[in-house]
Amino acid sequence: MKIAVVGTGYVGLVAGACFAENGNEVICVDKDPAKVRMLQKGKIPIYEPGLEEMVKRNHAEKRLSFTTALAKGVQQAQIIFIAVGTPTGEDGSADLQHVLAVARDLAKAMNGYKVVVNKSTVPVGTAAKVRDVIRRETTHPFSVVSNPEFLKQGAAIDDFMKPDRVVVGAEDPRSAELMKELYSPFTRTGAPIMMMDCASAELCKYAANAMLATRISFMNEVSNVCEAVGANVDQVRHAVASDRRIGPSFLFPGVGYGGSCFPKDVKAMVRFAEEKDYEFQILNAVEAVNESQKKRLIAKMEKHFGSLKGKRIAVWGLAFKPKTDDMREAPAVPLIQGLLAAGASVHAYDPEAMKVAKGIFGSKIHYAENAYAALTGADALAIVTEWSEFREPDYGRMRKLMRSPVIFDGRNIYNPESLRSQGFTYISMGRP
Repeated sequence: MKIAVVGTGYVGLVAGACFAENGNEVICVDKDPAKVRMLQKGKIPIYEPGLEEMVKRNHAEKRLSFTTALAKGVQQAQIIFIAVGTPTGEDGSADLQHVLAVARDLAKAMNGYKVVVNKSTVPVGTAAKVRDVIRRETTHPFSVVSNPEFLKQGAAIDDFMKPDRVVVGAEDPRSAELMKELYSPFTRTGAPIMMMDCASAELCKYAANAMLATRISFMNEVSNVCEAVGANVDQVRHAVASDRRIGPSFLFPGVGYGGSCFPKDVKAMVRFAEEKDYEFQILNAVEAVNESQKKRLIAKMEKHFGSLKGKRIAVWGLAFKPKTDDMREAPAVPLIQGLLAAGASVHAYDPEAMKVAKGIFGSKIHYAENAYAALTGADALAIVTEWSEFREPDYGRMRKLMRSPVIFDGRNIYNPESLRSQGFTYISMGRP
């Protein structure tokens, strides 16, 4: 099939590469000439395992191309995916200006029947708005479809190629059949293609992310109660997770969730519920708990040291999660800001997010060339992101490098007894 993807951000680039991988002809459109030139050379602007290799392979095979010419992409394609950003507005709502602008421009370029697919995460009612915009600009026949993505950063290729489910909001038979045909190679192992109305499809992504964010905030609250009563959150978590009605996913306590999806989608769901005069009380609490949790690690440091002024703190992990360089809403950001405000110096390391961090903090912090270099002369280590390479370090080397062997583990990646037996003061989340 011939496909156009408008927007080469995280969602658009992954979608375009994966559709091309299955033999479709895909043209990716972006208004940034520098970005398009970079992609044409096989360089990608984000870190996602396996993506760069897939882009290079399919570009070399002429199945995947990149252009700034929207009209060219629209006219060559039968199915057009809108995958541009929907940033959070000041009131928490999703900003649709880019989505609607693309809809307007592609409508002007239409040369026949097109299926226009909202791939961006958009509030309920967006399909209707896109349909109205296109109808005003063209006399050509078209369909508008909602097709939310369910991609985990760090595992996006696997998630797209082997989905749990494909959700499609299509309200006419022609577009529904085309979408089934497009996704049939991805669902050969039995994953369902769930056909529904556009409003339900639009709500699915928000509901899923809000549920996962709720589990995280709930477990963080349980962790805080464990600290208050002297219980061990690991033992509580294992017991809760063994209940088949609950399961183990997203029950790890930590320093809060971040990234491009959970914070934005929770805010947006609260906002569009408010617009219909409904107060989403649970999600208001989820947000409040998450913001509070991001401050918990620095509170533990202040309790331990009394004052952080003049302290040198090593920070391992800057990205909001492993296997990405994304620092949007990352817990490391408020932690580092708090440390700097308290008069501490910060020596940070992350396997992938150092360039992004420099764009945020500039020269305010020190950037170590590796994890051990960050520890030299440190009064304490704060672990913020659970990268695999942090899980089994050389503890003896760490102890020699640090001024004082104190670890604040915001992800509970170490065994408390083992760390203490090796001479560390070890402070984690929800564990005695």
